[in-house]
Amino acid sequence: MTAIAPKSKPPGVRSRRGTALRVAPAVLLTALALAGPWLAPEAIDAPVTAPYAEPDGQAPLGGDQLGRDVLSRVLAGGRELVVTSLLVAVLVTGAAALLGAVGALRPAVGRFVERTADVLMLLPAVLGILLVTLSWPDGGRLAVVTASVVLGVPYAVRLVAGAAAPVAASGYVEAAAVGGERLWHLVLREVLPNLRATLLALFGLRFVAAVYLVATAGFLQVGPQPPAADWALMIRENAGGILLNPWAVLAPSIGIGLLAMSVNLAAAALVPVTGRKAVPAL
Repeated sequence: MTAIAPKSKPPGVRSRRGTALRVAPAVLLTALALAGPWLAPEAIDAPVTAPYAEPDGQAPLGGDQLGRDVLSRVLAGGRELVVTSLLVAVLVTGAAALLGAVGALRPAVGRFVERTADVLMLLPAVLGILLVTLSWPDGGRLAVVTASVVLGVPYAVRLVAGAAAPVAASGYVEAAAVGGERLWHLVLREVLPNLRATLLALFGLRFVAAVYLVATAGFLQVGPQPPAADWALMIRENAGGILLNPWAVLAPSIGIGLLAMSVNLAAAALVPVTGRKAVPAL
């Protein structure tokens, strides 16, 4: 009598479901941060409790140093961080993709880009932010974005250039170059489409780095200024009362950590799976 093996779901279905589960937290958290200002139950700049009041029915996460509702400020404080970090990650990944691909196709340009990246990588991130923002006092959020992009591109370009080098040396790219295709055609149609996995992983890493840099700038009061609701600024403002109402510091800290981790996991889940073949059991 032959045993009938139970039917199993196709691997692709399980893969799509697993990908959706890993992407969902980032989508939900990002949507919550973007819609947070409209969901805040109280005004973000109006005192509703005593300073550093404990959580109660009116303020589920208690009050901050001025008695403002911590929950409302947490809901309203994530939008700028998300938008700024996404913008920085997109700009850094896009610039690194173009520079890395061009450098792989044109060795002279590649050597210049790598030497420039080596010099910029010597500058500490926090010091770079301070230099750019202090020399541009009215830049505000734009100065933070500029500093984050300038500091992020050198690391990203190194990664893309290393991944693009074997692609640029492959036969079909050389054949296209011999056939008279222009540089931008080689970059956009031949090299970059074969670096999707690298670029998605890079985007996740640069988003985490952007969250770190933007949050550090906010903690140093470079960019958002009181009484703005900003997660990093909230941590700085309420650090002195952490023993009275820990949620005034813990809630924005948890928000920053979850945002960085969830987006990084989502980017990793979206990386195309290549080179894996099913091996039949003997």
